[in-house]
Amino acid sequence: MSQGNTDWNAYYRGTAGRPPRRTLLLALERFGADGGRVAVDLGCGDGRDTIELLRRGWRVIAIDAEPEAIARLAGRTDLPPGAPLATRCARFEDADWPAVDLVNASFALPLVPPQRFPEVWAKITRSLKPGGRFAGQLFGARDGWRGRDAITFFTRAEIERLLAGFTVELLDEEESDATTPCGEAKHWHLFHVVVRRG
Repeated sequence: MSQGNTDWNAYYRGTAGRPPRRTLLLALERFGADGGRVAVDLGCGDGRDTIELLRRGWRVIAIDAEPEAIARLAGRTDLPPGAPLATRCARFEDADWPAVDLVNASFALPLVPPQRFPEVWAKITRSLKPGGRFAGQLFGARDGWRGRDAITFFTRAEIERLLAGFTVELLDEEESDATTPCGEAKHWHLFHVVVRRG
């Protein structure tokens, strides 16, 4: 997904019906079975992770900059009536949310422009309760979209500095050649991350 020229309808069609991300599932496994926790799902899209959180008894604040994403989430047939879900159509840089147990950002944070990434990461860090977790993906420096404006990339050393102060539960580096959900050929360089605040 490249911000600004993404065909979001094609993206939603390409990802429809996919299961929740493994980073989210790992974070949920580490929390255990007790429900009643609160999560913010940044870049919720049509809700593949939001629905899993709700299914497990979490309260969720789902945030996405695209109105179509919020509309698709609200229209899902597997969204339980009266689910403890709040939605917000906003960019992460401009959104606010309360203290939470989990910030989930599946493939969303790379779309924060580099000059604003530090403030968004600080907001995420501040919002996590003690023992809270972040789960998501970051783009690596060898990613095929490197050089595109408004996308943030990291070397492994930069990622390790970013995560200093957290307990790292997953830091999985991946490189592969594949297509995007919109059908674009791409070299992926990713970091899959789950960390816990002390």
